[in-house]
This record gives sequence, C-alpha cells and structure tokens, in this order.
Amino acid sequence: MNERHMILLEKAAAETTAAETSSESAAEVINEGVDKASGIISTMGSRIMDALPSLIFAVIMLILGIVAARIISYFISKAFRRSRLDKAAQGFLVSLIRITLYIIVLMMALTMLNVPMSSIITVFGAAGLAVSLALQNCLSNLCGGFIILFSKPFSAGDTIEIDGSVGVVKSISILYTKIVTPDNKSVLIPNGKVSDAKIVNYTESPTRRADMRFDISYDADYSKARNLILAIIERDELILSDPEPIVRMAAHNESSVSIDVLVWAKNDDYSVVKYNLNESVKAAFDKNNIEIPYNKLDISIKE
Repeated sequence: MNERHMILLEKAAAETTAAETSSESAAEVINEGVDKASGIISTMGSRIMDALPSLIFAVIMLILGIVAARIISYFISKAFRRSRLDKAAQGFLVSLIRITLYIIVLMMALTMLNVPMSSIITVFGAAGLAVSLALQNCLSNLCGGFIILFSKPFSAGDTIEIDGSVGVVKSISILYTKIVTPDNKSVLIPNGKVSDAKIVNYTESPTRRADMRFDISYDADYSKARNLILAIIERDELILSDPEPIVRMAAHNESSVSIDVLVWAKNDDYSVVKYNLNESVKAAFDKNNIEIPYNKLDISIKE
C-alpha cells in the first residue's frame, strides 16, 4: 500500500507541475498578444498624429477648392451669358468646367496627403476605365453633347422634332437635351440619341410652308372652289405673297377631287394660318354649295 500511495502522490505532483507549466505558457502567450496589440495601437496612434496635420489641411483644401470651383463656375457662366455663345451650349460647357475643377481640387487634396502623383493618375485611369465600361451609355451621351455643341444642328429657342417629339429647345446638359412640347411637357432626350437621330428644325428658317389639302365632290365646280380659296388667301394678312401661294388640283380619288393648298407664313404664324384656312374654306364651301364628300351608304329596298 505504501508503494501504491507513493506512486499516486508522484503522479499527482507531476500533473500539478504540468498544469502550472501550462498556465505559465498561456499567460506568456496572452502577454505577448497584449504587447503586440498595444504596439500596433501605439504605432497607429503615432502615425495618425503624424498625419493629422496633413489630413486637416487636405480637408480644408477640399472645402476651399469646392467653394472656389463654384465661384469660378458662376463667373464663367456670367461671362457666357454676355457672349454670343448659344444659350443651349452654355449650360453644357459650365457643367463640364465645374466637374473638371472638382477633379483638380480632389487631386490637390490627395497630393497634400503625400499620395504620389503617379498613384493618383493610376487610380484615376483605372477608375476611368471601369466607369467607361460600366457607363457606356453615359459616355455616348457625353460625346453626343460635344457633337451637338460643335455641329450646332439647333439652338436654344428653336422648334425641332427629335425621335417623334416636337418642342422648343430649352437647354443642353452634359447627358440630356431638354425640349418643351406645345402642351408644356418637358422631354429629356439623351444626347447620344440626339446626335444619331434625324433632326427636323422648324425654325432655322424665318418662314415655313403650310401644306393643306381640301376635297370636293366630282359634281362641284372646281374653278369656283379654287377661286374661293384664292380669295381667302388674298384676304389673310398672315399669309405671305412671296413665295406665291399654290392652289392646284392634286388627285382624282374614288369619290372626290383633291385640291392642294401650299402657302407660306412666318414661323410664329404657322399654326394660326392653318386654323384660319380650315375654318374659312369650310365656311366658304358651305355658303356656295360646294359639297365636301364623305362616306355614304345608299340602301335600296325592293318589294
């Protein structure tokens, strides 16, 4: 029994020694981890303290630069308004200049943080490539804006037709051309589509021709109808005498004779002239018993 007790005591002592050794090792590992963490924190703190003045100056530079860019953009916009530059192009150029100034300010702020210029250029180049791949439509609209700016197919205030929309041009921004329709709806058309689309400019010339057609029956007197129309044109002061108005027989239809009426008017009077002609010709035809044909259905009943 004594030998057995001795063996057990020795075993317990060995286990106690191992536990103490393990506890000491764990404590050493913890102490090492704490020392490393405190060293990292201390290093980061010292680096932040060293970089804090540069960071503060960079933020101040960024704020002042943004304010300066807005002030410069304002004066440039004011100078454009005094120049002969088209109003639609002024907004496009001002927006482009403002964005360029913002990029310059950002690069100056990064330089104050001791970021190498080569790294800045590399980052901007990589970002530009990524943006160009992701925003191909936006770049197409931007290039379309440049094409519109330099080719000048229309100006602010012109009445144009683009992509089925008719309206007055209000502005050309970096990405969109804004037109206002006759019923006062704003339509934003991407510049990329504008540069590729068929553009009809109704106000580039000071005058515009109104093309109209009136139908009379075969039983009506064509010469009388033509003379009535010519008399209406002569009395209308909004219709121009030069170029000379044209009133001629245009077609022989199944149940009518078509008369083409081509008259010229100033752009501002175009719609009024068309309305006046429609109303006056209808009244004159009714008064002189000139029939305007319409679809009829004759029914014969046999007993």
